[in-house]
Amino acid sequence: MTIQTEGLHHVTAIAGDPQKNIDFYIKGLGLRLVKKTVNFDDPGTYHLYYGDESGNPGSLLTFFPWQGIRSGRVGSGQSTTTAFSVPQGTLGWWQEHFKAIGVESSISRASSEEERLSLRDPDGLQIDLVASSISDPRNPWDSASVPAEYAVRGQHSSVLTVQDPTHTLETFTRDLGMNILSEKDGRYRLSTHDGAPGTVVDVVTDPRGQRGLVAGGTVHHIAFRVPDQETQELWRRELAERGYGVTAILDRQYFTSIYFREPGGTLLEIATDTPGFDVDEPLLELGRSLKLPPWLEPNREAIAHAVAKIDVPGENNPAVQSFLK
Repeated sequence: MTIQTEGLHHVTAIAGDPQKNIDFYIKGLGLRLVKKTVNFDDPGTYHLYYGDESGNPGSLLTFFPWQGIRSGRVGSGQSTTTAFSVPQGTLGWWQEHFKAIGVESSISRASSEEERLSLRDPDGLQIDLVASSISDPRNPWDSASVPAEYAVRGQHSSVLTVQDPTHTLETFTRDLGMNILSEKDGRYRLSTHDGAPGTVVDVVTDPRGQRGLVAGGTVHHIAFRVPDQETQELWRRELAERGYGVTAILDRQYFTSIYFREPGGTLLEIATDTPGFDVDEPLLELGRSLKLPPWLEPNREAIAHAVAKIDVPGENNPAVQSFLK
């Protein structure tokens, strides 16, 4: 492969009640709702994007919230943990913060360089906050609920669970340009930049693990960064030549995408950094109104009637109003 990804672009997961999802990720994790749109393949449900101030690639976690969806099963062939980067020395604050809003969490130390706070969102999705000795220079979203000195800097890593890592590792090293940094007890750490936050994938071997079922509380796919559509098209041709069942380039309004499944079963996406989330609304107003792509705009009235009514926390908060001025 002649191309190397710059790291994670976003993770997309499946939720149930959209209001509970919004409340948790805005009030609990302190992320910004950077886009309120719909699932382009099923416009009767939302597609909610959370991230930093401008929704930079590598900061994003997105959801398809289907009201009443059954719970999925976490297992092999999935991304089983989504981890965010936070500053060192802040996990105690985060644990007290989650306790105050009724969310249980636990702290563990993977190594002398890395400490994790583990918890689950309202649908059971596994979320980790990682405090690493590798500095993370990315600017956080200074939210009303989480002060900037503690705030999430962006994604840290994704964990993939597989029954046999052999061909999955080949995909990530040969086809995504990542390097294996370490291996211990069947857990492999891969990165494009020596383990910098936002560039890490951990592949965990579970040879007897039950196959996962993608539904509520599970990850649908993980996406990796590519700078532009020209590079994406080159990558798509190379993947097809290597035998992957890769899709055509799909317009997602804020980026373009191709999808393929790695041999262990996880759905992967290659997404462009451009054009970004301010293509259809100003930066200061991101996430405040329902945005639709041009081909769905004629159906706006029907779509707005079909999706659930939701309230975005903080829109009337003095800190947010100050930011918007």
